[in-house]
Amino acid sequence: MEMPAPNDAILGLKPALVKRLLRVLPAEAVIHETVETRAYECDALTAYRCQPLCAVLPSSTDEVAEVLRICHEMGVPVVPRGAGTSLAGGALPTADCVILGVARMNAVLDTDYANRTIRVQAGRTNLSVTGAVEADGFFYAPDPSSQLACAIAGNIAMNSGGAHCLKYGVTTNNLLGVTMVMMDGTVIELGGAHMDAGGYDLLGLVCGSEGQLGVVTEATLRILPKPEGARPVLMGYDSNEVAGQVVSDIIKAGVLPVAIEFMDRPCIRATEAFAKAGYPDCEALLIVEVEGSDAEIDAQLALITDIARRHNPVELREAADEDQAKRIWLGRKSAFGAMGQINDYMCLDGTIPVSQLPYVLRRIGELSAQYGLDVGNVFHAGDGNMHPLILYNANTPGELEKCEAMGADILRLCVEVGGCLTGEHGVGIEKRDLMVDQFAPDDLDIQMAVKDVFDPGWLLNPAKVFPLAASEGRRAA
Repeated sequence: MEMPAPNDAILGLKPALVKRLLRVLPAEAVIHETVETRAYECDALTAYRCQPLCAVLPSSTDEVAEVLRICHEMGVPVVPRGAGTSLAGGALPTADCVILGVARMNAVLDTDYANRTIRVQAGRTNLSVTGAVEADGFFYAPDPSSQLACAIAGNIAMNSGGAHCLKYGVTTNNLLGVTMVMMDGTVIELGGAHMDAGGYDLLGLVCGSEGQLGVVTEATLRILPKPEGARPVLMGYDSNEVAGQVVSDIIKAGVLPVAIEFMDRPCIRATEAFAKAGYPDCEALLIVEVEGSDAEIDAQLALITDIARRHNPVELREAADEDQAKRIWLGRKSAFGAMGQINDYMCLDGTIPVSQLPYVLRRIGELSAQYGLDVGNVFHAGDGNMHPLILYNANTPGELEKCEAMGADILRLCVEVGGCLTGEHGVGIEKRDLMVDQFAPDDLDIQMAVKDVFDPGWLLNPAKVFPLAASEGRRAA
């Protein structure tokens, strides 16, 4: 993935920049020594690395505003960073940028159980939002696999989802308001602790904008009462295509599980060796979970298991208690880490219509054979959010490039069948040059015109989202 050459004039500003930053931030919050900035050279897309000019770790909205004001005046690009868990290179720095990390901004600012809202600083981790309210019977619904580490700031930037997004939606469905700092240091409020805001839906514009429009420092989130109960059922099948058809049939039947998760044989084997969750030896595994009262759960699972049996499962196992339910989910939540023990991999994030699952899974298998690279499939099957993991050896010359080419073909396949390039990981650098496969030039121009309004100098998160030639041309204009 090509990155723009650093601006020598900006590189020369480093001593003056650091001096100004130290006037508005504590010394420990300004990281500028080369040995220290190496920690920020990449995010979770570790195949690509670049050390930033420096990194800053503000603790408040006011400090973020001061940093952005300085960088704006000096013409220095800024890359916002949450916890660095992006799988699309969303927080990859350029050599002439300042990384602005919000990890120290992790406080709960307000909790309103009567109106079911919580306001947090954007550096708070996803899982700890639920942790702040679960003792009072509430939870925060979006649950990315990285929820133990990922920050609300990154969730908002990429419009993250998770296993339970089939029923509860993704971040945009659970985000009520933000405090955001513009590139020139102006602080604005969008939305708030109410159902909807008047005027243009700028909050909807910001959620999923990948740090291109401003830096979100605080967020008002929707919290929900914990369901009365939940129960998963595990289904094993002899082929990916059959499992894909089961998913399609469940959705067509009109029942709405809280989650439908898919794993294929490579992922099953890896997670079983890693987590020992007790999964069956089969080609494809589905985890389907429903919620409600005992009567509601029984009724929904009766319909779902009836559909499952029509397709001759090799195993059909309903959780009998909480311990069995945790074991069923254990492997799924461990899948990405387990696959990382086997080999290097690139995790994709395309979406497709659920009806196309059998065909797309078959084509991914054919592409795997064509490129000679193994693929593990683990994804949110209920809403067609694919996560193929392409295995490769980073130490073998040419394998990364082959992996990139195969990934591009899979993402183009998603677009061809009526889906799109990304569901929850964002575009980042990974898919920016594939945007032309989904959007016509006029469509991209309109999107870039929106960025012109919020960030006329194109200083925020450079080299992401839009094809490099287009974004660099806009930045130079």
